[in-house]
Amino acid sequence: MRLTPIAVAVLSLSIGMAYAADDPILSRKALMDSNAAAAAMAGAMLKGDMPYNAAAGKSAIAALHATAHAYGAFFPDDSKTGDHTSASPKIWSDRAGFEKALAKFQAATDAAMKASGREGPTDLASFKSAIGPVLGNCKSCHQDYRVSQ
Repeated sequence: MRLTPIAVAVLSLSIGMAYAADDPILSRKALMDSNAAAAAMAGAMLKGDMPYNAAAGKSAIAALHATAHAYGAFFPDDSKTGDHTSASPKIWSDRAGFEKALAKFQAATDAAMKASGREGPTDLASFKSAIGPVLGNCKSCHQDYRVSQ
């Protein structure tokens, strides 16, 4: 079954989060790794590289939703620099703008969760409609608040 690798990835990320709990940079990285996995799965379904599956669609949306609501807690002032961070200094110099972008991401994932119902979007078109604004928020936030490494 194709969902087995996804389940293994989610479990691995969960274990990583447990180790990262005391380090905001590692926590941010683990959350973004989770987002990347969810976005990759969503992208594969949207491109037709993976057959659409409602449960997988719901899983991707739920992972992005969880990150949207947890992510903002991992930007204390003492985490501006460090090993392996791609957080832009703009996060701290334009905190209001970052908070606004985060709120927009949260609202998009809230809407996607609501639109996807309990079982997930019923078809690919519904999934695309629900996930599109979420992925758009990811892209715009990365453009404004992430530096390349």
